Amino acid sequence: MATFQYEALNTVGQTVKGTIDATSSDEAAAKVRAMGNFPTKIKERAARRRGEAGEAAQRRPARRKVGKVPQKLLTQFTRQLCTLIDAGLPILRSLRILEQQQKPGPLRVAIRLVAEDVEGGVTLSDAMARHDKAFNSLYTNMIRAGELGGVLDVILERLADFLEKSQALRRKVIGAMIYPAAVISFAVLIVTGIMLFVIPAFEKIFREMGKELPGMTRTLMAISAWVRWPGWLVILMSPVGVYMLVKLIKMSPTGRLLVDRFKLMIPVIGQVLGKTGVERFARTLGTLLSAGVPILEALTITRETAGNEVFARALSKVRDGIREGESFAEPLRQAKIVEPMVVNMIDVGEETGELDKMLEKVADTYAEEVSVLVSSMISLLEPLLVIVLGSIVGYIVISLFLPMIHMLRAMQGGA
Repeated sequence: MATFQYEALNTVGQTVKGTIDATSSDEAAAKVRAMGNFPTKIKERAARRRGEAGEAAQRRPARRKVGKVPQKLLTQFTRQLCTLIDAGLPILRSLRILEQQQKPGPLRVAIRLVAEDVEGGVTLSDAMARHDKAFNSLYTNMIRAGELGGVLDVILERLADFLEKSQALRRKVIGAMIYPAAVISFAVLIVTGIMLFVIPAFEKIFREMGKELPGMTRTLMAISAWVRWPGWLVILMSPVGVYMLVKLIKMSPTGRLLVDRFKLMIPVIGQVLGKTGVERFARTLGTLLSAGVPILEALTITRETAGNEVFARALSKVRDGIREGESFAEPLRQAKIVEPMVVNMIDVGEETGELDKMLEKVADTYAEEVSVLVSSMISLLEPLLVIVLGSIVGYIVISLFLPMIHMLRAMQGGA
């Protein structure tokens, strides 16, 4: 038996620390939860002697860590597991059936390892928690709440609904961005091709004419010369450079906050990201509360899965406010990440004792607003792209034909 150091949140959200004896980290976490606390960190004490450390290492065989699972596959797995459990099949048999149905990949490996742990006596939530890249804290805490309440089938259905709605919104936003991204990419390639191959041919003709070129034509030739070197390299490497710069900035908490705040300030796109963030946090928190997860634990999980540092920090302030005895609505109003209407709805939900249902309504409302906003953005982008591309092509055509027109006029005047 080993000694583990733990950090946990008690029922009022305060951090507690201590040590506990257990045979594994999972057993230690279970003992901490049995004390009424929510474990946030479990770490085994270093063995006093190398011989003890070596013996402990031999007793604990290394387990394979599963990588990230695609959200679409995880959603399908959750719905299928919900159906099998609801039909009355045991958890282990359901996992074995779903393992056989999966194609080779991270999810199939994760299901197999989870099934092996369940067969060895580990709870489903603890088995999934060992693979945090495949099953995040939201997922495992929902499963744990279902196990403790004896309503795993109900929780799985809510979790499947949550994942399906989140996946549908994500597909809608990504699908709407594909068209303008494709048009802009092709336009850049075509214009770059014209600058690299077409303009130089005209430049040679104009040089042989020996006439002074109009200002528009000289500007076009200068742009073409820049694109030939080093412009094409800059155009090619710019997306990679921007991506690497953003990744570098986001390595620090302050950098993540600046990048996420800048995203929210971008016209139109910032509105989409902001409403998507509100929908995500409301649906996540509402789903956790409906599963019976305590509000402080639910806020901690929602903060970790927010996906935006602005929302994560605001949720931290909300959690701290609730810990100090304030209502949910007041610190949320001070955080200023949502509209006053949302705060009022949450306030009403607190007063009526149906905060989870009110959060679900907020999430549905914002999901609909995101859908309308994305459709409007696409409707606006289509004519805007046509105007921009038409202007670029028109400028190139006029710049190339102006010298010829001047030459024809000179020839007619001389005649």
